[in-house]
Amino acid sequence: MFLSFRRIVLTSIFTIALCFTGSAGLSAQEGEDLVDPVTPAATEVAENNSAQGSQNRVLELLFTGDPLGIAIIALIILLSFVSVYFIIEHMLSISKRKLMPEDVLAELEQRIARGEINQAIEFCYQPENYSLISDVILAGLERYQSSEFGFAEYKSAVEEAGEDFTGRLYRKTEVLNVIGQISPMLGLTGTVLGMISAFMTIAEKEGMAKPEELAGGIGEALITTLLGLLVAIPTLVALSYFRNKIDSLVAEAGKRVERALLPLARKRS
Repeated sequence: MFLSFRRIVLTSIFTIALCFTGSAGLSAQEGEDLVDPVTPAATEVAENNSAQGSQNRVLELLFTGDPLGIAIIALIILLSFVSVYFIIEHMLSISKRKLMPEDVLAELEQRIARGEINQAIEFCYQPENYSLISDVILAGLERYQSSEFGFAEYKSAVEEAGEDFTGRLYRKTEVLNVIGQISPMLGLTGTVLGMISAFMTIAEKEGMAKPEELAGGIGEALITTLLGLLVAIPTLVALSYFRNKIDSLVAEAGKRVERALLPLARKRS
């Protein structure tokens, strides 16, 4: 009888404990369900604040370092604007429409075919008709008229004029070459200055400098290197593109000029 009563008491206690445990688990789960919808919003706000703080720190590193380092950063930024300007200018000027206008070429071909050499020369001298095609054809026509054996010499005049115009186009793109070469050098100079600043801080603190005291110099070193590369890489890519385009346009212009001046050889032969 006593054992049965004891078994009943223990079973009751165990059942009550299970009830409390289940209730606590449900309460905890409900609490998590209530908190979870808020967690993504809080996380997003924290990430935005972190990103904004990172941007502010980058700006601080750009313009609160050593005066010479700030000057180098400003110079690199200035070179980036110059590079963008010349890239846009070359895109507009180094084009088939500018160097080989079809209307000018067609007019010159017609006048040369009719034997109107003087009219063709006057047409080439008009400023609105100036281009690679008109400049090269003009050289050939003037050599053709100025020499008794001009029909045999105009080709050399055309080649000389084409080489001269090509050289001018190459020299025009040299600005991009200079920017692409010196931008990494300026970035490297800023890197050296930033590391010198960091080591000077270590020396002043007798080797006990804190990481935050070194962050300015090291950050300046890395940022100047990054800026130099960001300016140099697209500039050199654009330089390569424009020089290849000059080569292709000049080669095509040579064929078109030879075809346009072909009637000169026929007339004297």
